Amino acid sequence: MGTHEGQKDLFSYGVDLSRRVRADHPLRRVDALIDFTFARAAVAHTYGDNGNVSVDPVVLLKLMFLLFHENVRSERELVRRRPERLDWLWFLGYGLDDAAPDHSVLSKARARWGGELFEELFVRTVRQCVEAGLVDGAKLHLDGSLIDADASRDSVVKADPTTIARIRAAYGAQERKLDETKPPSARSETNLKLVSTTDPDAPCVSKGPQSGTARPRYKHHRMVDDCCGVITAVATTPGDVAEPAQVAPLCAQHEKNTGREVTAFVGDRGYGTVETYCDLIAQGVRPHMTPMQASDHKSAGLFTKEDFRYDEAADV
Repeated sequence: MGTHEGQKDLFSYGVDLSRRVRADHPLRRVDALIDFTFARAAVAHTYGDNGNVSVDPVVLLKLMFLLFHENVRSERELVRRRPERLDWLWFLGYGLDDAAPDHSVLSKARARWGGELFEELFVRTVRQCVEAGLVDGAKLHLDGSLIDADASRDSVVKADPTTIARIRAAYGAQERKLDETKPPSARSETNLKLVSTTDPDAPCVSKGPQSGTARPRYKHHRMVDDCCGVITAVATTPGDVAEPAQVAPLCAQHEKNTGREVTAFVGDRGYGTVETYCDLIAQGVRPHMTPMQASDHKSAGLFTKEDFRYDEAADV
């Protein structure tokens, strides 16, 4: 019977991280199919020619990829876990003793590169999916998800609409000093008496009647191609923006990104307004949505499934 002595080695000369990552690891396929070195040329115009040398943009882009691929909750957590994951080290091209960049390097890089660059990377990825035959472009699904803002519920104050407007105006004046451009927030009537003092752009909304108290939230809208589930258009808005208002701009964004014309649209009841139906039909798009109905709507007098017969020969 052997007994393992847990003695720490003073030196590790024979460590080969490539041998530590299994052959069928998903990151091996990503590494083989995607050349991240294009990032250097894409962001070169945002750097100077003197001063401190930055972290390689390829490493930064791979870190951002890992953040979403591995579903890590934050950049801090990503950097904290990096030394424990040999597969991450191999993917990044790091050795066991290489120092990892601080989490703040990622946020600084995003600010340096700017939103237009990330949009360019997104469009480039979608077009590659089109070229690979992964996007049909005809039938699209659209849905929105509420995302909690990075603002505490304790920052929410309740006041009269005049006071709320002053708070938002003051916040906007301070925000403009940061030289950042953000889309204006569309406000609903139900949110005129609540505002977060730390993030007024995030209106207070709830996720439903059983979700509890409303809190600051944004809404992320995603248009998904029916063929292989590739996301082809995205938008982020305040949480109280009506979903039907995003149909037209996201369809236009999809057609611009893919070069394919929309022929069918699929959405849940939140998109089923009369205006949305009429707009889609006028554009030659087949709508597949449950009509939006009032809370006091009565079903009496409507057709039931038993009232319809399927004619297989005519497919009607």
